[in-house]
Amino acid sequence: MAAETCAPRPLFGGAISTTFPVRFQDVSDIRQVPDHQEVFVDPARDESLIFELLDLKGEVDDTGSALWFLRDIANEQDAGDNMVVEHSGTLELSGLRLGEGPVVAGTAVGQLAVSKGRQGREAQNIIRLYLANIRLKNAGTDVVITAYEPLLINPLSESARAVASGPAVPAQQAGCLPMSEIFKLAVMNFNVHDWNLFNGGQ
Repeated sequence: MAAETCAPRPLFGGAISTTFPVRFQDVSDIRQVPDHQEVFVDPARDESLIFELLDLKGEVDDTGSALWFLRDIANEQDAGDNMVVEHSGTLELSGLRLGEGPVVAGTAVGQLAVSKGRQGREAQNIIRLYLANIRLKNAGTDVVITAYEPLLINPLSESARAVASGPAVPAQQAGCLPMSEIFKLAVMNFNVHDWNLFNGGQ
């Protein structure tokens, strides 16, 4: 398999950084993105990475927080009734420490059918959604990292214009890192350089 170039990427004006492949483009160069989000896409593969800073959901239990956010996103995308949870677990962040030990992110992976933008159910794609929740309680913030990997592109979907409809080309065949590895890389290398980012809320 061809090696893929990965590089440290600044987020939120450099207050945060992480690492992922250089093929992912910053969406804010193309359209407006909300201040609490950083969105990156690879149009050639219809894959995306989203980093969100949300107010801490104090009522959500730590052990099930990633699954809670996964279900919340599925419901937002009108896919709550068809989501299949494939996995949930944890990942230790290599650079970010709070107090004595390293920070641990809760993770969850699900498969769901979603439509692009305002398209209806007849244009749904099958995707795998990877989600990590990093709970920065000292900053009153839930960091949510999501990675979208298309598995099956509907011929009626907007996505079919950029990538062929039908089953997605496997990452290794395309000379790319699998999305599962990109997700781990982005989560494990997540680091905060300027905690002032969180002062005053989002």
